[in-house]
Amino acid sequence: MVKINVKAIVFDENDIKKCLARISHQIIEKNEDLNNVLVLGIKTRGIHIANRLCENIKNFACQNIGCETLDVTNYRDDLGEIVINPDVIKADVEGKTVIIADDVLYTGRTARAAMEAVIRKGRPASIQLAVLVDRGHRELPIRADYVGKNIPTSKTETIKVNLKETDGKENIEIYERDLRLSM
Repeated sequence: MVKINVKAIVFDENDIKKCLARISHQIIEKNEDLNNVLVLGIKTRGIHIANRLCENIKNFACQNIGCETLDVTNYRDDLGEIVINPDVIKADVEGKTVIIADDVLYTGRTARAAMEAVIRKGRPASIQLAVLVDRGHRELPIRADYVGKNIPTSKTETIKVNLKETDGKENIEIYERDLRLSM
């Protein structure tokens, strides 16, 4: 039996709001033509992060940008056979700047799966990655273009992003597995 203990709450609701505002400003600054930007939120919490980024950009730059959900389940290389489904993205990605949004960047496998899904749909001008937390421990050579917070972790720790839409509360927690109980 493995026991999981809350080690720390590293961000509260206000901290998350500030990070997403900063990332939104960085997206506006880096991308001259916001009409050509599409934000894809990786299911589940990435969807809410993408929606918030799009809303912030609308408020800060007076510009509506495309915002859509991306389910990468069938594109993951750690779940067996990859089932290609180019219809997983409804919007046209051809020639667009696609920004993939997620809550936590860890091994890079989810980001790789998201890129695979985008590329199967069409040829974007570029793909960028926006994450609320980068916790390290990459298994693939992937880095985020926009990071809310770098939180170095050990392999026995887990980062949990809680958002009101899915969890009823808003914070970022670090959990520690008590490995002594698994022996």
